[in-house]
Amino acid sequence: MEKKITKITAANSQMPKAARVAAYARVSSGKDAMLHSLSAQVSYYSGMIQNHKGWEYAGVYADEALTGTKEDRQSFQRLLSDCRSGKIDKIITKSISRFARNTVTLLEAVRELKLLSIDVFFEEQNIHTMSAEGELMLTILASYAQEESRSVSENMKWRVRENFKNGKPWNGTMLGYKLVDGKLEVVPKEADIIRLILVDLSHCRNSQNEL
Repeated sequence: MEKKITKITAANSQMPKAARVAAYARVSSGKDAMLHSLSAQVSYYSGMIQNHKGWEYAGVYADEALTGTKEDRQSFQRLLSDCRSGKIDKIITKSISRFARNTVTLLEAVRELKLLSIDVFFEEQNIHTMSAEGELMLTILASYAQEESRSVSENMKWRVRENFKNGKPWNGTMLGYKLVDGKLEVVPKEADIIRLILVDLSHCRNSQNEL
């Protein structure tokens, strides 16, 4: 009797590929409290990503920057570079203002990442950039963030002007002087520079008068 052989094909047992998830964190000051905040953010995101089922840890990119409008943030640039290299599938960040306060910069980055099929999730706003309404919401919220940054800048300029009106140097620094116990003291080496500048200015005025 001829035996019938049945071929059994094994089902595809490959597991779905884990999403490579990175986080971006930034603080806008060099103060100890802010640096502690940055460290806490790095720790938080590291644990969050590594403990999430279906995610592969792709790192936390962190910057200490004076403002959110400057594009010299090294970790932010490295994050974009790694995205272009195909190392990241998803980015998590605390808020729009942490990612970028400048509307143009924000939208340029998000649109580039969208073309690379990389979703950016802003926790505070609960926005996924890959969603249908994501870009519209980002445009609106980023405009508020940019206005906030401009307002902060104007406030700082106002304080500088007021300090100089009252004879106070900005941040306690002025070439030729140092602030000691609330009083300005002459710094001899810097004072020599001031004298040279004044001499040059005097020569310039005399030359102009001769003309």
